[in-house]
Amino acid sequence: MLFNSLPFLYAFLPITYLVFWKLASKEHRYLWLTASGYAFYSFWNYKFCALMAFSTAVSYLAGLGFLRWQSLRARRLCLVLPVLLDLTLLGVFKYSNFAVETLRDLNIPLTTPYLRIILPVGISFYTFHTITYVVDSYRGAIVPTRNFFEFACYVSFFPQLVAGPIVRFRQVEGDLERIDRPGPPQALEKGMSFFTIGMIKKVLIADSIATLINPMLDQWHSLSTFAAWLCALGYTYQLYFDFSGYSDMAVGLAMFFGIRLPQNFNSPYKALDLSDFWRRWHISLSTVLRDYLYIPLGGGRKGEMLTYRNLMITMLLGGLWHGANWTFVAWGGYHGLLLTGTRFFGSSRISSVPEGLRKSVTFVLVAIGWVLFRSTNFGMAASWLNKMFVWHPGPGFAGAGILVLLILVAGYLAHFCPNTFELSHRWSPASTVGFALLFLTCLLMILGGKPSPFLYFQF
Repeated sequence: MLFNSLPFLYAFLPITYLVFWKLASKEHRYLWLTASGYAFYSFWNYKFCALMAFSTAVSYLAGLGFLRWQSLRARRLCLVLPVLLDLTLLGVFKYSNFAVETLRDLNIPLTTPYLRIILPVGISFYTFHTITYVVDSYRGAIVPTRNFFEFACYVSFFPQLVAGPIVRFRQVEGDLERIDRPGPPQALEKGMSFFTIGMIKKVLIADSIATLINPMLDQWHSLSTFAAWLCALGYTYQLYFDFSGYSDMAVGLAMFFGIRLPQNFNSPYKALDLSDFWRRWHISLSTVLRDYLYIPLGGGRKGEMLTYRNLMITMLLGGLWHGANWTFVAWGGYHGLLLTGTRFFGSSRISSVPEGLRKSVTFVLVAIGWVLFRSTNFGMAASWLNKMFVWHPGPGFAGAGILVLLILVAGYLAHFCPNTFELSHRWSPASTVGFALLFLTCLLMILGGKPSPFLYFQF
């Protein structure tokens, strides 16, 4: 089920909301949100609900173990076993065929057949939820909950279940403990504002761009230089408005139930350098990689060479997290090199460059990286990049003018306008009417065609 689908908007959401606020106790609300999350997830494949339930139960029991046992050996067992199980499940479902294909490409003889494994939607996200819970419990950053349905509600909370943001238990623990109280004042109105803005980003901007560039990228062999750049810029904005749109919708939906989710995007295309970009883009993933991988590896505390190593390992694994394809690993390595270069040259040298030039260079470097991210293989990436930087004439294509207009509108919104968290969400009557009309347009577009999945569902 998609946020931008009529069954969700006119059946699942109103039923979930109305029943939730009819219930009075914590237990009943935890239980209802847990059941709602599993019902929401079952629309993709109900069989995978058991996988999420298993991961939830293992991590919950590990939390109880931390409360009961104080010996270092027992606590390490409670840390290692659930994390190892979670990573094993993620590896089997997401990377097993990738490993087999890689070994075969290296001409290593294998008797292992290609497994017909379906990737469970959102497994990368809820796996990170359970892992961060276990690690934070081990570190003493949180006190594990004894209430199973509080924890199950946290893992399966439908607004952030399948595409984030990656929410740590400590970020929502206070709201979960107060879940039996009335919601914050104006929470519903602010939530509707977030949700509406996210819907507009997704349906009117991201999906409209995708409609024009996807047919061109299906014929990537024949792209002209002009078309190659339009596709690169179009995808750069499509990905941002698609994913930030989802994140805004998730934040808005959570507000309906009195739960505050963290900001996941902070105007990333206004970044001054690559380090600044990663402080602004997919913030929940960036901070998880920093706190649970980069810093434990040593961070920047053990000399420059080890710092560069840690940056590269973190970004390579971050790229692999996005998908079982070497193009994602290459994309992570590309950003690792850029981050290493940023650190090598130092902030003092970079800060002497005019701000406008810094922003422009950073944006172009990020857009080039998205070519690797979008490409299905290295042949496509090499051809696309070649056409961007070596002149290739070609015929025009249908919708070029509309695509240019969409890119200009998206660029203006991304580079010069405040992001959703910077808005007051107190709208004048005229603004309210304008948003209502845009939202109605979204509904008409959804009604007129099949709703488009969010791009990060595949990760």
